[in-house]
Amino acid sequence: MPEALVDDVLALLRAAEGGRVLLGLTGAPGAGKSTLARHLVAGVDARLGEGAAGYLPMDGFHLSNAQLERLDRLDRKGAPDTFDAHGYAALVRRLLVETDHPVYVPDYDRRLHEPIAARHVIAPHTRLIVTEGNYLAWDAEPWGGLRPLFAGLWYVEADDALRERRLLRRQMAGGKDEEAAREWVERSDRANGELVKRLRDRCTRIVPTGAVPDRHPRGADRA
Repeated sequence: MPEALVDDVLALLRAAEGGRVLLGLTGAPGAGKSTLARHLVAGVDARLGEGAAGYLPMDGFHLSNAQLERLDRLDRKGAPDTFDAHGYAALVRRLLVETDHPVYVPDYDRRLHEPIAARHVIAPHTRLIVTEGNYLAWDAEPWGGLRPLFAGLWYVEADDALRERRLLRRQMAGGKDEEAAREWVERSDRANGELVKRLRDRCTRIVPTGAVPDRHPRGADRA
Protein backbone atom coordinates (compact mmCIF):
# COMPACT_ATOMS: atom_id res chain seq x y z
CA MET A 1 0.00 0.00 0.00
CA PRO A 2 2.76 2.62 0.61
CA GLU A 3 3.64 2.68 -3.11
CA ALA A 4 -0.05 3.00 -3.99
CA LEU A 5 -0.16 6.06 -1.74
CA VAL A 6 2.72 7.58 -3.71
CA ASP A 7 0.72 6.92 -6.89
CA ASP A 8 -2.23 8.77 -5.37
CA VAL A 9 -0.07 11.75 -4.47
CA LEU A 10 1.27 11.88 -8.01
CA ALA A 11 -2.33 11.96 -9.23
CA LEU A 12 -2.92 15.04 -7.04
CA LEU A 13 0.07 16.69 -8.69
CA ARG A 14 -1.23 15.93 -12.16
CA ALA A 15 -4.63 17.38 -11.25
CA ALA A 16 -2.96 20.60 -10.09
CA GLU A 17 -1.61 21.24 -13.61
CA GLY A 18 1.69 22.70 -12.53
CA GLY A 19 0.77 24.44 -9.27
CA ARG A 20 2.28 23.67 -5.89
CA VAL A 21 0.26 21.06 -3.95
CA LEU A 22 -0.16 20.84 -0.17
CA LEU A 23 -1.01 17.46 1.35
CA GLY A 24 -1.89 17.33 5.06
CA LEU A 25 -1.46 14.28 7.27
CA THR A 26 -3.04 14.16 10.69
CA GLY A 27 -3.76 11.55 13.33
CA ALA A 28 -3.20 10.82 16.99
CA PRO A 29 0.33 10.89 18.47
CA GLY A 30 2.32 7.82 17.49
CA ALA A 31 0.11 6.92 14.52
CA GLY A 32 2.94 7.22 12.00
CA LYS A 33 2.35 10.64 10.44
CA SER A 34 5.96 11.67 10.02
CA THR A 35 6.91 8.18 8.88
CA LEU A 36 4.32 8.38 6.11
CA ALA A 37 5.25 11.98 5.28
CA ARG A 38 8.90 11.05 4.78
CA HIS A 39 7.92 8.01 2.74
CA LEU A 40 5.76 10.10 0.43
CA VAL A 41 8.45 12.76 0.01
CA ALA A 42 11.07 10.10 -0.79
CA GLY A 43 8.68 8.32 -3.17
CA VAL A 44 7.83 11.46 -5.11
CA ASP A 45 11.49 12.48 -5.27
CA ALA A 46 12.37 9.03 -6.64
CA ARG A 47 9.80 9.42 -9.42
CA LEU A 48 10.16 13.13 -10.27
CA GLY A 49 13.66 14.06 -9.11
CA GLU A 50 15.35 15.37 -5.97
CA GLY A 51 13.47 18.23 -4.35
CA ALA A 52 10.19 17.62 -6.17
CA ALA A 53 8.64 17.09 -2.73
CA GLY A 54 9.28 18.81 0.59
CA TYR A 55 8.44 18.18 4.24
CA LEU A 56 6.82 20.58 6.72
CA PRO A 57 6.39 19.10 10.23
CA MET A 58 4.11 21.00 12.60
CA ASP A 59 6.34 19.76 15.43
CA GLY A 60 8.88 22.38 14.35
CA PHE A 61 6.47 24.91 15.83
CA HIS A 62 6.54 23.56 19.37
CA LEU A 63 7.10 26.45 21.72
CA SER A 64 10.56 26.35 23.24
CA ASN A 65 10.95 24.96 26.73
CA ALA A 66 11.77 28.49 27.93
CA GLN A 67 8.42 29.75 26.66
CA LEU A 68 6.55 26.75 28.03
CA GLU A 69 8.10 27.33 31.44
CA ARG A 70 7.11 31.00 31.25
CA LEU A 71 3.54 30.00 30.40
CA ASP A 72 3.52 27.17 33.00
CA ARG A 73 2.69 24.65 30.26
CA LEU A 74 5.83 22.53 30.10
CA ASP A 75 4.03 19.52 31.55
CA ARG A 76 1.37 19.84 28.82
CA LYS A 77 3.80 19.85 25.88
CA GLY A 78 2.04 18.58 22.76
CA ALA A 79 -1.36 20.07 23.63
CA PRO A 80 -2.80 22.54 21.09
CA ASP A 81 -1.82 25.62 23.10
CA THR A 82 1.84 24.58 23.29
CA PHE A 83 2.50 25.31 19.60
CA ASP A 84 3.15 28.52 17.71
CA ALA A 85 0.11 27.70 15.61
CA HIS A 86 -0.06 31.12 13.96
CA GLY A 87 3.57 30.84 12.95
CA TYR A 88 2.88 27.45 11.40
CA ALA A 89 -0.15 28.79 9.53
CA ALA A 90 1.86 31.72 8.21
CA LEU A 91 4.57 29.42 6.87
CA VAL A 92 2.00 27.18 5.18
CA ARG A 93 0.64 30.20 3.33
CA ARG A 94 4.14 31.41 2.43
CA LEU A 95 5.02 28.06 0.90
CA LEU A 96 2.05 28.20 -1.45
CA VAL A 97 3.06 31.57 -2.94
CA GLU A 98 6.82 31.97 -2.44
CA THR A 99 8.17 29.84 -5.27
CA ASP A 100 11.09 31.98 -6.46
CA HIS A 101 13.50 31.28 -3.57
CA PRO A 102 14.26 28.56 -1.01
CA VAL A 103 12.10 28.61 2.12
CA TYR A 104 13.56 27.11 5.29
CA VAL A 105 11.45 24.96 7.58
CA PRO A 106 11.97 24.10 11.27
CA ASP A 107 11.72 20.67 12.86
CA TYR A 108 11.69 19.26 16.39
CA ASP A 109 14.70 17.48 17.87
CA ARG A 110 13.68 14.74 20.29
CA ARG A 111 17.17 14.49 21.75
CA LEU A 112 17.32 18.19 22.60
CA HIS A 113 13.55 18.41 23.26
CA GLU A 114 13.52 21.71 21.40
CA PRO A 115 12.46 23.05 17.98
CA ILE A 116 15.33 23.52 15.54
CA ALA A 117 15.26 26.27 12.91
CA ALA A 118 15.90 25.62 9.20
CA ARG A 119 16.38 21.85 9.38
CA HIS A 120 14.45 21.40 6.12
CA VAL A 121 14.29 23.45 2.94
CA ILE A 122 11.58 23.81 0.31
CA ALA A 123 13.24 24.50 -3.03
CA PRO A 124 11.76 26.82 -5.66
CA HIS A 125 11.01 23.84 -7.93
CA THR A 126 9.26 21.81 -5.20
CA ARG A 127 5.83 20.72 -6.42
CA LEU A 128 4.52 18.79 -3.39
CA ILE A 129 4.64 19.85 0.25
CA VAL A 130 3.70 17.16 2.75
CA THR A 131 2.84 18.63 6.13
CA GLU A 132 1.83 16.67 9.19
CA GLY A 133 0.61 17.40 12.69
CA ASN A 134 -1.90 16.41 15.32
CA TYR A 135 -4.37 19.26 14.87
CA LEU A 136 -4.64 19.87 11.12
CA ALA A 137 -8.30 18.78 11.05
CA TRP A 138 -9.32 20.94 14.01
CA ASP A 139 -11.80 23.77 13.34
CA ALA A 140 -10.19 26.05 15.95
CA GLU A 141 -8.17 28.87 14.44
CA PRO A 142 -5.68 29.09 12.96
CA TRP A 143 -5.87 25.43 11.95
CA GLY A 144 -9.40 25.71 10.60
CA GLY A 145 -8.40 28.41 8.14
CA LEU A 146 -5.82 26.10 6.56
CA ARG A 147 -8.16 23.28 5.62
CA PRO A 148 -9.28 24.80 2.27
CA LEU A 149 -5.60 24.94 1.25
CA PHE A 150 -5.06 21.19 1.43
CA ALA A 151 -5.42 19.18 -1.78
CA GLY A 152 -6.06 16.28 0.60
CA LEU A 153 -6.16 15.84 4.37
CA TRP A 154 -5.40 12.25 5.29
CA TYR A 155 -5.99 10.73 8.72
CA VAL A 156 -3.26 8.28 9.68
CA GLU A 157 -4.83 5.69 11.96
CA ALA A 158 -3.18 3.15 14.22
CA ASP A 159 -4.40 0.92 17.03
CA ASP A 160 -4.20 2.66 20.41
CA ALA A 161 -2.03 -0.08 21.92
CA LEU A 162 0.47 0.16 19.05
CA ARG A 163 0.55 3.95 19.28
CA GLU A 164 1.21 3.89 23.01
CA ARG A 165 4.03 1.36 22.63
CA ARG A 166 5.64 3.69 20.11
CA LEU A 167 5.11 6.67 22.39
CA LEU A 168 6.61 4.84 25.34
CA ARG A 169 9.70 4.01 23.27
CA ARG A 170 9.89 7.62 22.15
CA GLN A 171 9.86 8.98 25.69
CA MET A 172 12.45 6.47 26.88
CA ALA A 173 14.68 7.26 23.88
CA GLY A 174 14.37 10.91 24.92
CA GLY A 175 15.85 10.17 28.34
CA LYS A 176 12.93 9.25 30.60
CA ASP A 177 12.98 6.04 32.64
CA GLU A 178 10.13 3.63 32.03
CA GLU A 179 7.99 4.88 34.91
CA ALA A 180 8.29 8.53 33.90
CA ALA A 181 7.74 7.66 30.23
CA ARG A 182 4.59 5.71 31.01
CA GLU A 183 3.27 8.55 33.20
CA TRP A 184 3.79 11.04 30.38
CA VAL A 185 2.08 8.83 27.80
CA GLU A 186 -0.91 8.14 30.03
CA ARG A 187 -1.32 11.74 31.21
CA SER A 188 -0.36 13.82 28.18
CA ASP A 189 -0.14 11.84 24.94
CA ARG A 190 -3.32 9.88 25.64
CA ALA A 191 -5.37 13.03 26.26
CA ASN A 192 -4.04 14.69 23.11
CA GLY A 193 -4.78 11.54 21.15
CA GLU A 194 -8.39 11.44 22.28
CA LEU A 195 -8.85 15.00 21.05
CA VAL A 196 -7.34 14.19 17.66
CA LYS A 197 -9.40 11.01 17.25
CA ARG A 198 -12.57 13.10 17.40
CA LEU A 199 -11.42 14.90 14.23
CA ARG A 200 -11.17 11.74 12.12
CA ASP A 201 -14.36 12.25 10.13
CA ARG A 202 -13.23 15.70 8.97
CA CYS A 203 -10.48 14.19 6.83
CA THR A 204 -10.68 13.27 3.16
CA ARG A 205 -9.09 9.84 3.53
CA ILE A 206 -8.23 7.28 6.22
CA VAL A 207 -4.82 5.62 5.94
CA PRO A 208 -5.25 2.50 8.07
CA THR A 209 -2.99 0.61 10.43
CA GLY A 210 -0.54 -1.50 8.43
CA ALA A 211 -0.21 0.95 5.54
CA VAL A 212 2.62 2.81 7.28
CA PRO A 213 5.94 1.16 8.23
CA ASP A 214 6.72 1.10 11.94
CA ARG A 215 9.77 3.32 11.48
CA HIS A 216 10.84 6.04 9.08
CA PRO A 217 14.04 5.52 7.02
CA ARG A 218 16.36 6.95 9.67
CA GLY A 219 15.10 4.43 12.18
CA ALA A 220 13.80 6.74 14.92
CA ASP A 221 10.28 6.63 16.32
CA ARG A 222 8.27 9.59 15.18
CA ALA A 223 4.76 10.96 15.25
